[in-house]
Amino acid sequence: MTPTDDAQSPETVAPEIVTEGSGWFEQLGDRAELDVSFTAVARSRSAAVSELGRRVAGAEPALQRSGLEVRHRRLRVHHEWRDGRVVGCRAAEDLALLVTDVSALDEVLSALVGAEPTDLRGPHWVLADPAAALREAQQRAVADARVRAEGYAAALGGGLGPLRRLSEAAEHSAPMAYRTAAVESGGPDVRALGLEPEPVRVTARCTTTWALLP
Repeated sequence: MTPTDDAQSPETVAPEIVTEGSGWFEQLGDRAELDVSFTAVARSRSAAVSELGRRVAGAEPALQRSGLEVRHRRLRVHHEWRDGRVVGCRAAEDLALLVTDVSALDEVLSALVGAEPTDLRGPHWVLADPAAALREAQQRAVADARVRAEGYAAALGGGLGPLRRLSEAAEHSAPMAYRTAAVESGGPDVRALGLEPEPVRVTARCTTTWALLP
């Protein structure tokens, strides 16, 4: 009797090609972020906070303008030191602002600069809804991964089979275009600074696994 061989030969693992793809898409920013700071220095904490309140109050009309949102306010109060001893107190308020109507940006900046802040930075351009740009970036990332995989398949003398797995290689990012407005007094005309909307780039990366055909 011929003995029965119950042992199964190891299953052949189908060859695969794994590639990473990246893609990006740009569109003009339709929102502008601004960072504004006011500071005051005095001999005591109460005096510094009082002076800070006076300075911030001067900016309130600008902060109430249409097309501008105050995202948050942060207060900082601390001692001023010199030669190892307290010589006064510094109070500061940091404001994060969002300009939702970019056509009003010059007017908003002029009003804010006229309030004489200690520091004003922006605009940082962002997108109100980056979903469409993200989808385009994702399509380009997958296309890039496929082109790379096709190249490897051809180098191996085979063909590219169906996609088996896809995962996100890294978080998407939307770097913000950046310009800084100079701080002046008296509500200057900032139109000559050319602070027009700038492109915002949205990126996507993916890792793909493809079947390798003979």
